[in-house]
Amino acid sequence: MKIGYARVSTDEQNIDMQIKALEAAGCDEVFTDHGLSGSLQSRPGLDQALATLLPGDKLVVWRLDRLGRSLVNLVQLLDQLGKREIRFHSLNEHIDTSSSGGRLVFHMMAALAEFERALISERTRAGMAAARAQGRHLGRSPSLTPAQCKDARALIDIEGRSYQEVAIRYKVHPRTLQRLLAKTNVALPT
Repeated sequence: MKIGYARVSTDEQNIDMQIKALEAAGCDEVFTDHGLSGSLQSRPGLDQALATLLPGDKLVVWRLDRLGRSLVNLVQLLDQLGKREIRFHSLNEHIDTSSSGGRLVFHMMAALAEFERALISERTRAGMAAARAQGRHLGRSPSLTPAQCKDARALIDIEGRSYQEVAIRYKVHPRTLQRLLAKTNVALPT
């Protein structure tokens, strides 16, 4: 029996192309995961597919990265499948572990994919470091400007308003207001 597995990382992505390709490859049943990262080892659709597979069956995926992101996890999964006498086939990479050549190609492709992800990660970290060195802010903008923090501090300390009341005024959660005021050490107006 051929069992297919398809996955998309976000709910906005369309999984239909993968399902059609798996059905065209002769999969008897296709399990899916929507909006789940390939870095997660346990995914409901994948867990169901693995539980369904019996010795002599074959797990089929549209592309290797649909099964997993980490070389270590991919190799472990393929090793577990092999111990259970279950074969593996990746349609796009033409990897079929029914043969020793297919197993060799799998290990080479997985190593190259891991290398590519490592390069992307290194470039991203280098870009972020360069941006920080140039004084650029990374991440979300603060919920309140320094001037708003100063005004909020005055409302609380001088006028005696509560954090809850001031938070409502600035449309933030009271804990967010407390955190921002503690972090900014705003001096009170004189």
